[in-house]
Amino acid sequence: MGLPLLAAAPLMAGATLTFRATLGVALFTCLSSVLLDVEQARPATAFYIDVALIGVIGLLALGTNQLIVRQRRELALARGVAEAVQRAVLPDPPRRIGPLTVAAGYTAAQAEALIGGDLYAVQDTPFGVRAIIGDVRGKGVQAVATVSVAIGAFCQEAENAPTLVELARRMDDALAREAIRSGRAGSTEDFTTAVLAEVSADGGSVTLVNRGHPPPYLVHGGRFERLDPEVPELPLGTGLGTAAVEAGPATVVPFPAGASLLFVTDGVTEARNERGVFYDPAASPRLARKFGDPDSLVDALTRDVERWMAGAHHDDMAILVVTRRRGGTRKDSS
Repeated sequence: MGLPLLAAAPLMAGATLTFRATLGVALFTCLSSVLLDVEQARPATAFYIDVALIGVIGLLALGTNQLIVRQRRELALARGVAEAVQRAVLPDPPRRIGPLTVAAGYTAAQAEALIGGDLYAVQDTPFGVRAIIGDVRGKGVQAVATVSVAIGAFCQEAENAPTLVELARRMDDALAREAIRSGRAGSTEDFTTAVLAEVSADGGSVTLVNRGHPPPYLVHGGRFERLDPEVPELPLGTGLGTAAVEAGPATVVPFPAGASLLFVTDGVTEARNERGVFYDPAASPRLARKFGDPDSLVDALTRDVERWMAGAHHDDMAILVVTRRRGGTRKDSS
C-alpha cells in the first residue's frame, strides 16, 4: 500500500503543471502500481484497491489542475482590467511640460494589487505648471473612486483657481461633496493628504501648499533639502474646510536651473528596515550624487527604498520628480 501514498506527491505537485503533464503523471503512476502489484503477486483485492486509490488521486489532481488554470486566467483578466483602470484614472504625466522634465513611478504594495490610493498629476496652466501628489486613505475600489474625484477636481480647477490655496479649497469642497454623495460624510477615516505645487512661468520659483502630506524635497547639487510647510494644515476631504483651521500661507522657494523637486507618498517616508528605522532619502549615501534627469532619480530612489525594506512592501509607493531644464521655456511643452 506504499505506492499510492508515494504517488500522491507527484500528482499533487502536478497540479501546477499543464493538464497533459498532470495526466501523464497520473497514467505513469497507475501503470507503475499495476506492474509492481503483478511483480509482487499481490492478491486481487489489494490490486484493485491500489488502482482505485491511485485513480481517485489522479482525478483529484486533474480537477485541481483545471481549477488552478481557470483561476490563473481569471486573475490575469482581473489584473488586465485593473491596469486599464489604473492607467485611465492615473495616466502618466507628460515627459516635458513648460520649463520642466517630468518622471513618475508607482509601486503597489502587492504585485496583484495594481490599484491603490496614491495619485499624482502635472498640468500646464495660465498660472504656471501645477502639480499634485497625494494619498487617499484606504484601498480598493473606494480609494480608486476618491482618486478619480481628486484628479478630476485638480485638472479642472487648476485652470481657474488663481492661487494654490484657492485650488486646495476647491479640491477640498469636491472631495467633501463626494463623501456626502457616497454616504461617508463625517467619517474620520476618509481624507486625502496632498502637496500642491506651482512652478512659475520662467521656472525660477516654486510655490507649495501642503495638506497633511510628507514634505517634498528640493534636490540640487547632490543635496536633498526637505521643504516643510510653514503652518501644518489638515488633509483634503475632512469636511472641516477652512472654518476649523485657517489656511496657512503658501511656501515659495527658489528653483535653480538643473534642480529637481522630489514628491513622494508615505510608502517612501514610512518604509522601515529590519531594525524599524524609517527611510530618509536625504540621509541615504546612495542618493548623495547628481542626477542627470528625473528618470534616474526615480529609479535610484525606488531601488534604494526596496533595498532598505529588503523588498517587503507594506504600502503603495508613488514618486514624482519635476526637473527644471537649463534654458527651458514654456514653449518647450510636449
